[in-house]
Amino acid sequence: MWKVKRRKDRDRIVLTLSGHVQSEHVNELRQVFVSEAATQDLILDLKDLKLVDQNVVSFLADCEARGATLRNCPTYVREWIRAERTEQRVNSE
Repeated sequence: MWKVKRRKDRDRIVLTLSGHVQSEHVNELRQVFVSEAATQDLILDLKDLKLVDQNVVSFLADCEARGATLRNCPTYVREWIRAERTEQRVNSE
């Protein structure tokens, strides 16, 4: 089970992602995030995130690369994103 809560923080939108997020949720997340990011700067607060899989990590890395801020990112997710970026750089060389 997972959910997204939306709140405004000054001129930015904060989406708090919580629970267990799996590959099958990525399309729905993409729709929510893209609609919000189109009009405002976006912060993805991951403080309540419990479990993710590879596709979710790739999605979060892509959100960050496109300008979203990952706030309260769990250490294991941050390390996974870093490893994925390193692998992408190595593969592109």
